[in-house]
Amino acid sequence: MFSAVKYKMVKDKPNSTRVYDGDGYRKRAACVCVKENDHNQILLVSSSNENSSWIVPGGGLEPNEEPPEAAVREVMEEAGVSGRLGICLGVFENNERKHRTTVYILHVTNELSEWDDSKTIGRRRRWFEYEEALAHLTAHKPLMAQWLLNKAEAPR
Repeated sequence: MFSAVKYKMVKDKPNSTRVYDGDGYRKRAACVCVKENDHNQILLVSSSNENSSWIVPGGGLEPNEEPPEAAVREVMEEAGVSGRLGICLGVFENNERKHRTTVYILHVTNELSEWDDSKTIGRRRRWFEYEEALAHLTAHKPLMAQWLLNKAEAPR
């Protein structure tokens, strides 16, 4: 379906407004998704910029939206999963891109067969063993790798 053509898969939502904090950083939220019955299984999604790279699902807050709500919404849009929101792993700053991302654990209890990004941009999702997920993120998204390291230290 997406074979020979290179798609720019970053989606611009109609009427979307980026939300910034007082320091001019874009406010984002994300979830490190784990299987409810096996926390060593980590769900990653294909990057919208490079379909062969795997990332943690997340995105920007919408106006009047709190980080927990945004994190759950983004995970449903990007990965097609839902579940029980767990602890906050922290707020992570990306000075290069001027983002601050609040990251939570999500204990996945439901997986849709089709979801927003799978239909519109061909995004994929895949479960990885913790060490393999960490290796993918370390290679392509070192800041996201830190999220996983924080998850390893967090209480269950």
